[in-house]
Amino acid sequence: MAHVGVPRGTARKRRSVTLLATGVLTIPVLAGCSSGGGGPVAVAVPQDIAATSRDGVTEGSTLTWAIDAVPATLNTFQADADSATTRIAGALLPSLFPMDAKGEPRLNPDYLESAKVIEQEPKQIVLYKLNQQAVWSDGREIGAPDFVAQWRALSGKDSAFWTARNAGYERIEKIERGKDDLQVRVTFSKPYADWRALFSPLYPKEVTGTPGTFNDGARATLKNTAGPFRLRGVSKDKGTVTLDRNPRWWGEEAKLESLVFRAVKPEDRAEALTGGTVHVADIDPATANRIARAARYRSGNGQPPAHGPGADITPAAALRSWALAHGSDEEAAETAQATRAKTREAVAAYAAEQKSLKGFAVRKSLEPAYTQLAMNGGSGPLSDDRVRRAIARALNRQELADAVLKPLGLPAKPPGSHLALAGQPAYKDGSGALGEQDTEEAQALLADAGWTLDGAVQKPKDTKAGSEADHTDAGKKKTDAEKKTDAEKKTDAEKKTDAETKKSDTETKADAEGGAGAEKADGTPEGKQKEQTAKEKEASKEEKSDKADKDDKDDKASREEGLYIVGDEKPGDRLAPRAGDGDARVAAQDKQPGGAAGAYAPAGTAAPAPASLKGRLGKDGKPLTLRFVLPSGPGSQSLRSVGDKIVEMLDAIGVGTVITKVADDSYFKDHVASGDYDLALYSWPATAYPATDGRPIFAKPEPATDGSLLVEQNYTRVGSDHIDQLFDRAVSELDANASRDLLKQADARIWAAAGSIPLYQRPQLVAVDKKLANVGAFGFAAPRYEDIGFTGGQAAGSLADPKK
Repeated sequence: MAHVGVPRGTARKRRSVTLLATGVLTIPVLAGCSSGGGGPVAVAVPQDIAATSRDGVTEGSTLTWAIDAVPATLNTFQADADSATTRIAGALLPSLFPMDAKGEPRLNPDYLESAKVIEQEPKQIVLYKLNQQAVWSDGREIGAPDFVAQWRALSGKDSAFWTARNAGYERIEKIERGKDDLQVRVTFSKPYADWRALFSPLYPKEVTGTPGTFNDGARATLKNTAGPFRLRGVSKDKGTVTLDRNPRWWGEEAKLESLVFRAVKPEDRAEALTGGTVHVADIDPATANRIARAARYRSGNGQPPAHGPGADITPAAALRSWALAHGSDEEAAETAQATRAKTREAVAAYAAEQKSLKGFAVRKSLEPAYTQLAMNGGSGPLSDDRVRRAIARALNRQELADAVLKPLGLPAKPPGSHLALAGQPAYKDGSGALGEQDTEEAQALLADAGWTLDGAVQKPKDTKAGSEADHTDAGKKKTDAEKKTDAEKKTDAEKKTDAETKKSDTETKADAEGGAGAEKADGTPEGKQKEQTAKEKEASKEEKSDKADKDDKDDKASREEGLYIVGDEKPGDRLAPRAGDGDARVAAQDKQPGGAAGAYAPAGTAAPAPASLKGRLGKDGKPLTLRFVLPSGPGSQSLRSVGDKIVEMLDAIGVGTVITKVADDSYFKDHVASGDYDLALYSWPATAYPATDGRPIFAKPEPATDGSLLVEQNYTRVGSDHIDQLFDRAVSELDANASRDLLKQADARIWAAAGSIPLYQRPQLVAVDKKLANVGAFGFAAPRYEDIGFTGGQAAGSLADPKK
């Protein structure tokens, strides 16, 4: 899974929360729901690792594990540390409280006999009792000097240490040796609920003791380790990090003889699997489908392949091809033979690929991370919380979760919390604070914020609304231009009336003559017919005179209001018109005989919305359009598909979007972190310490002395003092249940603020050699590297050429 780090200096008081760019591989979901009270208890999706007892795992062999790139540093506390840094450190260094399968921190007996709070008043004191066998790879005991050195490096008091995170360490007042060298007493200046998060991983004092060794000493090497493996070497040329068994390891011996982490780009994972260069790799859904198809592949026995080259060749077509290849027409036979040879080569190559992929299984679970729709509340329409809530209420989160997870056979329950995931003790569905999907409510919120259907229409420039003639005294003088225009209009009207009068006279005369002839036939007196015709003529004159006066008044009002040119419109964005809008709003030119785009419509007629703006909400002549930034890389297709569905949902409530696709490597740094977006999709991992790790993500941005905004990791720029206060109280509350209650209150207010809308957990898909055990989709849990190994004989995916 690709991880995008946070630039140095953006969040100095945080732990190891690393932002995940969703879609750069694939993505995971909640397996249950919990709304408090008597609802069903949310449970975590189980891990999928082919769990096997250690007795069933053979000794020896080498496992190759794909990572995105050789890490820039092996120091997890530096800004450029990434997921590969964390994974490698897990096999080399002490982790005092690793997460279990339920996402809870559990004491690691390999390093600790016990660890607990022994005093709360007047100050919190934690006593660590170390495993007496725990030693560094140079033979030195793990002890208080290592704790002291790491505290001083990460406390934030010495800027010479280039640290990216120090949350919790700044609360430590002192560290002392206990009754003996195996006891460490840590005294806090302020209570700290997440004290178990500290000293994991624990580095030897040789690394953390001075700024020089901290900054540079653990970037490409670790001379002293204390895990089931030790570092043999890092080769950036070969793209590998190689570990072998730690001979001083006091725990259960590692089953593998060596463990190699190999740099393989996400888009190259399928080729690496078929080429036999890796045994374990995080994969995307497309590669998972290829592995599933390989399991169904068949060939030989005279039957065509199930899929791939040659699958579409029918027996009849094969017979015709054979006949041509062996026929008397030499030219046709040569062509047919070449085609058949080419097909055989393609089938053989494809069959070999399928055979290789058949040796792998796809382990799948839910990654402890959720994908969110982030709304930038720093400026623009989304600075209004009503607009943000409307966007959130327009989203069908269940539909989005289904689209990502159901095709993978994973449970699709949208997350109900920003701070915990299903199965964790702090989880509670707080989405009710925002409300469920409701199109009508979303539209009502937008209307309350001033965004209406008529608001997107461009108003005439330099004019006042309404007819000025209605607000002007009858005695007020007109301008020369108005008088001239009126005179010209009147003259035109009079000419038109005279012409129509002459025409009427001619028609009347003709009618009279016809009538005279008719009279002789039907007996009507000729004088009576002439009298009736004269009356009709007079009535016609009066009617046309009234029409001319009305036209003159309408034209005067038009000139005073201004003119709207039909067709003078700004290009809009893709927007699906809402049902009924076409019937309810008729364009002005459709009301006028002979109306056409570009013609002048009489002022006072409602300006028609451009085709691209029909159904679009707007305010003050500006349509409501949001910039949706998405990554463009080949592994981000799933993410872009989710973005397209969100666009359709927003179209339905009249909100337009402009999708901007950017390179994966600049997506977070240049757009999300800098605030250059309205809408974006990215992920945050769940942790066992939400009071500590959630605070910088949802903290209220504060103005800096230089006028900029300090956002820490809150890239939505939406927060409140109340949320900050709840986090501060939770992290200082030593009663676990009380601390969780405060976090649930904070989460409800985060939902109500509608800056971040969790959509689904990320799927975790891992291709694993079928002969491997205790490795795969770990879910919440940290790997037990010493238990990983092959279940028998030569590994199915073992490298034919070790040098390769």
